[in-house]
Amino acid sequence: MTTDGGGWTTIQKREDGDLDFYRTWNEYKEGFGNASKNYWLGNDAIYVLTRHKDQELRVELQRFNGEKAYAKYSTFYIGNEDSKYILTVSGYSGTAGDSLGPHNGMGFTTKDQDNDNKASYNCAINHQGAWWYHLCTNSNLNGKYALSAVTSHKSPYWYSWTNGYRALQSTVMMIRHKRPS
Repeated sequence: MTTDGGGWTTIQKREDGDLDFYRTWNEYKEGFGNASKNYWLGNDAIYVLTRHKDQELRVELQRFNGEKAYAKYSTFYIGNEDSKYILTVSGYSGTAGDSLGPHNGMGFTTKDQDNDNKASYNCAINHQGAWWYHLCTNSNLNGKYALSAVTSHKSPYWYSWTNGYRALQSTVMMIRHKRPS
């Protein structure tokens, strides 16, 4: 990919509702979908690619009205399965606002494995998608795809950009080796 100087590897992509992202721990561990359309690389593969802690992350977002924004993080990596794929993310820049930073330090939560810090329920079940949930808020790019810009905490959203739970039309998460400053 040529975006922002190129060299990116796509780890997540959503562009329509053809693929259900409300899946189990093992499905997120192994990965699913087609990288050209709707896709999750797999937590084991993301761990292998980021374990040396030398990756940056770019998240590209698009609303249903065509407006685009991005969030870039100078540090991104996840732990192995034993750590519940704990997220480490920092160094935000971009136009979308920082809706992933508050999830730093969280384990990955799926409908069948609750690793969020919400004691009263499983955020993955409540939000219909798997993610590194912190109190179930801020972002949910793997939520249930909506066909329009509805307001729903169950759809893919990036709270700081839309000032709420406004469904996004498309999302892409990409990583690459850090570039020298």
